[in-house]
Amino acid sequence: MRDLLTLPKAHLHVHLESTVRWTTLREIGAANGVRVPGEVGAFGDFASFFAQNDLVRACLRRPADFHRIAYEFCADEAAQGVRYAEVSFTAAGHGERLGDLGMPLAAVLDGLEAGQDAFGIECRLILDHSRRRSVERAWRTLDLARRHDRVVAVGLAGDEAHPGAPFDAVFAAAHDAGLHIVHHAGEGEGPASIRHAIGPGRTERLGHGIRVLDDPDLVAEVRDRGIALEVCPSSNVALGFAPSLGAHPLPRLRDAGLTVTLNTDIPALIGTPLAAEYALVRDTFGYDDPTLAGLARAAVDASFAPTETKHRMNQAITDWLTRPAAPGG
Repeated sequence: MRDLLTLPKAHLHVHLESTVRWTTLREIGAANGVRVPGEVGAFGDFASFFAQNDLVRACLRRPADFHRIAYEFCADEAAQGVRYAEVSFTAAGHGERLGDLGMPLAAVLDGLEAGQDAFGIECRLILDHSRRRSVERAWRTLDLARRHDRVVAVGLAGDEAHPGAPFDAVFAAAHDAGLHIVHHAGEGEGPASIRHAIGPGRTERLGHGIRVLDDPDLVAEVRDRGIALEVCPSSNVALGFAPSLGAHPLPRLRDAGLTVTLNTDIPALIGTPLAAEYALVRDTFGYDDPTLAGLARAAVDASFAPTETKHRMNQAITDWLTRPAAPGG
């Protein structure tokens, strides 16, 4: 078995607010008068997950806070063998909360630029919008996205019980503006969520998408259109969308011929960074190195990275695979 830390990876589904180191969060919280527990608490449903997320958001107040978490994101991802990342960030929500719409995004972009230079990683931003929030905020998210070339996409996140249809005009405008679109769909809700996302929602990938298996016709459509799934096994288990890692539908998604990429979603909240996610999948499903390299390559190909970045990363994955495996592996 080859070292999964050295496997070149693209990370497509990860939320910046859920990557913050807990030591960093405690320091930022203390500076801003917010008490942070010594350890992350367990959660098993969306309500407790949202409570943890709210704590993280409450701590982030100053430009330096946003700059720091973006810079440390680059450091931590590079240490996992990630060479390209598309990280999601709820820019408008933070901006409205703090009374300065553009500040959080500008600080995050500055932090990512500094982190890229320091750690040799390439990062782009996806601005997400909670389905629970207003259409007006979604328009503000789009306005922010259009101001910055480093923002490559926008999309819906959050509880899929809230429909996506009210936001269709926003994403039609995003498409016309040349932005990519990526929605969460098919995690908590079934095929109807996915059908809307790939139809009027205009999504180019499916954030999660694991419920596609509920409808064979939908499986065929997603497969034939080459729409990649951003699969996050450990997150799905932690949030109760899969009963266990061994029962996760990842192998069935691959067996159905779907394009599957491997991601973490909320790594700091569940303690599973990307190389560890690859290791868990390897150990649980018995995947060999060529299969793991295939998952890494699928993420590169499904990314919105420049062509030269994709070429360079695919060659690096080939190089990883041609190196001798560890003795006894």
